[in-house]
Amino acid sequence: MLTLQTPRLLLRRWREEDVAPMTAVNADPEVMRWIRDGSVRDEHQTRAGIQAWESEWESQGFGLFAVEIRSTGELAGFTGLSVPHFMPEILPAVEVGWRLGRSHWGHGLATEAAAAAVRFGFEERGLKRIVSIAQVGNEASERIMTKLGMQLARETVNPTSGRPVRVYELSSDQYVPTTS
Repeated sequence: MLTLQTPRLLLRRWREEDVAPMTAVNADPEVMRWIRDGSVRDEHQTRAGIQAWESEWESQGFGLFAVEIRSTGELAGFTGLSVPHFMPEILPAVEVGWRLGRSHWGHGLATEAAAAAVRFGFEERGLKRIVSIAQVGNEASERIMTKLGMQLARETVNPTSGRPVRVYELSSDQYVPTTS
C-alpha cells in the first residue's frame, strides 16, 4: 500500500475508520467556506467522496491521500492529486488540493502535506504540470500555493459554483523539491 511520510505526517490510502473524522471535517462550515458553493457535507456525501477518491487511485495512478498525524494517528484531512473535471477550461490538468480540520490550521501541515503530494506527482508519476485552484479571497490557500513554487496562471470562474477562482500552476521544469 502506497504511503508517503513527512516529518510530521503520514499520507496514505483511505480506511473505513477515516469516514467519521473526515465527515467531521466536511461538516464544519468554516472549513467548507471556500469549497465550491460552501455547502457542508454529511456522512453519506463524505463516504461517496472517499470512494470516488479511491477509484481515481485505481484509474489514474494517483489520488487524494488521507493525512494522518504521525505522533497521534489522528486523521487531519486530505491532500493529493486529482483531475479537476469541474474546470474543463484548464484540462488536461492535474490539481494538488488539501483540506484539513480547523484544529490543524496554522501549523504548516497543509504546506507540508501538499509539498509531498507535488513531489510524488513530479518524481513518482512523471507529471509535467500541476495546478491548484483557490476561490478569490482564500488567501491561506494562495499562500500555500506560492510556498509550493506555483505561480498565478489565470483568473476565471468555477462553473459549478459561479464563484471567481484563481488557478496557479507549476511545471516539472520549474519544480524545485522542498525539504520536508
